[in-house]
Amino acid sequence: MNTTKPPTLTSISFRQAGFSLVELMIVIVVMGILAAIAVPIYNNNVNKAKQAEADVALGTIRKELRMYYGEHGRMPKQIQADYVIGAYWNEIREGELNGKYFSDSSYTYYGSPNNKTWKITCAKGGVLDYDRTLDQSGNFKNE
Repeated sequence: MNTTKPPTLTSISFRQAGFSLVELMIVIVVMGILAAIAVPIYNNNVNKAKQAEADVALGTIRKELRMYYGEHGRMPKQIQADYVIGAYWNEIREGELNGKYFSDSSYTYYGSPNNKTWKITCAKGGVLDYDRTLDQSGNFKNE
């Protein structure tokens, strides 16, 4: 027969389940620090992706300009900037320059009357903080 007494409330040590306020605060601070580091890196990578999309399309347009130059011995003259899609000097069809961030209407071409300079522009259109351009020297610029 068991002669031990049943435990009383004063003899039982109660341990509460869950986290203490200090532990929760530490977790919140660590998550805040990680977010403060991760968000700018993410935004920077998104901006690089936008710029890369613009650069690829500008390169496609430059290829068409080079083909035109090869056939005609000069660059197309365009006194005012004009949309690339539908221009007589290229074979880029509607929708070919559409991407995640930019559309066909984002790209314009300007060729000087003296045929020495030209510039292709990708309008920022609320996507970038600047217009992305490509000139006759092959330089990409933010304007």
